[in-house]
Amino acid sequence: MLSRTAFLRFFALLIVSASLAAQDGVWKIDPNHSAAYFSVRHLMISTVRGEFGGINGTMHYDPKRPTEARVDATIDCTTLNSGVAARDAQMKGPDFFDVKKYPTMKFSTTRVQEAGPGKLKVSGDLTINATTRPVVLDVEGPSVVVKDARGREKVGLSAVTKINRKDFGIVWNEVLETGGLAVADEVSISLDIEFIRE
Repeated sequence: MLSRTAFLRFFALLIVSASLAAQDGVWKIDPNHSAAYFSVRHLMISTVRGEFGGINGTMHYDPKRPTEARVDATIDCTTLNSGVAARDAQMKGPDFFDVKKYPTMKFSTTRVQEAGPGKLKVSGDLTINATTRPVVLDVEGPSVVVKDARGREKVGLSAVTKINRKDFGIVWNEVLETGGLAVADEVSISLDIEFIRE
């Protein structure tokens, strides 16, 4: 049988473990209040913008230990919307995202660092069209915890990064008469994400 001292230590350990588990909560992405946006130069003279919905995933997060946060998320590539149906059809096809073969893109964190008050630098692996490359997100947040009208705890964050689409096998282009290209290689990405504590 356990001695009284051993029993008290065991009981204290259970309390601490339960407290840590409560703090390091699981937060689920709210797809109804989250979106991913992209922009890319077109014909070297203008910028095309669009967005993806269908963002899902989870975050393990303790507000007291933000650098220990971990996120696994997916984006439904079939939700791509640039505002022009013909362009969307091409971008969902084999020239770009090939959504019939690769309907989702994925992101998983590998490292989180503080980058100033209320800011984080989040490194992770981004997978597009079955190609995985490291990316770094500049994040503002997560915000303070708030409760919505239904009493659910929520946090939000925004993030930006840039990628080279050719790194993910998206290489389609057209050469202009002037020698330029129809679509730039660099793509700017921004995210607005809202999480609900499970």
